[in-house]
Amino acid sequence: MTKQDKVNFATATLDRLYPTIPIPLDHKDPYTLLIAVLLSAQSTDVRVNKITPLLFSEADNPYDMVKLTVDEIREIIKPVGLSPMKSKGIHGLSKILIEKYKGEVPKDIELLEELPAVGHKTASVVVSQAFGIPAFPVDTHIHRLMYRWGFSNGKNVVQTEKDAKRLFPEETWNKLHLQIIWYGREYSPARGWDIEKDIITKTIGRKTVLNDYYKTKKSR
Repeated sequence: MTKQDKVNFATATLDRLYPTIPIPLDHKDPYTLLIAVLLSAQSTDVRVNKITPLLFSEADNPYDMVKLTVDEIREIIKPVGLSPMKSKGIHGLSKILIEKYKGEVPKDIELLEELPAVGHKTASVVVSQAFGIPAFPVDTHIHRLMYRWGFSNGKNVVQTEKDAKRLFPEETWNKLHLQIIWYGREYSPARGWDIEKDIITKTIGRKTVLNDYYKTKKSR
């Protein structure tokens, strides 16, 4: 199989498994998505989706959010972890959105990255899922699978994103990054991985990854 054959096999399999893609984080507009993605750092989408209704019932726009104190925000979002940093970020970015952008979330990745507690991945998710602008946010699942499939060297997420953007057509990025996340969770997790269920890695996976898997399996 050539590299292109492998890419075609992966994308065809993902399209078959996930013809329509649910967006993992509950939200109703770009602002609530931005807050949900910020909260999801080092947390799970399930946990975030339990907390955001509580937060958004108090404030679902920057004007109401700045009426809350940082401590009040922190108290609500505590269960998602990193609440001191996240509560300051939410309050701070809401203030900036009001002062600089009339309460609207900017559509530009670079402008989003200037907001407190908003990194490149968060900004990429927002432009992709809220505005439909092509982006390829790389989370741990995508980073792991791009390495397992031999599509990236796994050195860092910056390199993985570059490789993904080079390999896959731009018009597929927004759908594809979500498909890979769902596939990683369901078929190719970091722990409890069963390669018999993981058809993509079993078929096109990096040789060293497959060899290591079978060696580990035998030694148990």
